[in-house]
Amino acid sequence: MPITKGFRALVDEAMAQVKTYTVDEVKAKMSDPKVQLVDIRDVRELAGGTVVGSYHAPRGMLEFWVDPASPYHKPLFADEGKEFILFCGAGWRSALATKTLQDMGMTNVAHIDGGYAEWVKQGGPTETLEERKARKG
Repeated sequence: MPITKGFRALVDEAMAQVKTYTVDEVKAKMSDPKVQLVDIRDVRELAGGTVVGSYHAPRGMLEFWVDPASPYHKPLFADEGKEFILFCGAGWRSALATKTLQDMGMTNVAHIDGGYAEWVKQGGPTETLEERKARKG
């Protein structure tokens, strides 16, 4: 069966419908307690570090963690006073995930253009998982 709509078309459609922030825009929002960065990368990708203060919600579980009717729901995502800014490795998965969360009814969701790779390239603050554990005590 041929693919009638490729990943690029899906990503382009999502990008046209979601809020996208630059790295600099997100860096300026990091100290706002109403902003929660969400790392949707696979757990294996975290070995190279993550954005300081981000919450890990693997892409494969995101819809289940967001939906209050799900047995896997995480209360963090029920906070309508927060803006959730998603990121992945390059910005493709996070665009698709942001679009999906919007389709579920969330209006307080966006993503980072270029993902973690762009974040690192532009000198955004990062931490290793060990540093995160030490900081949380």
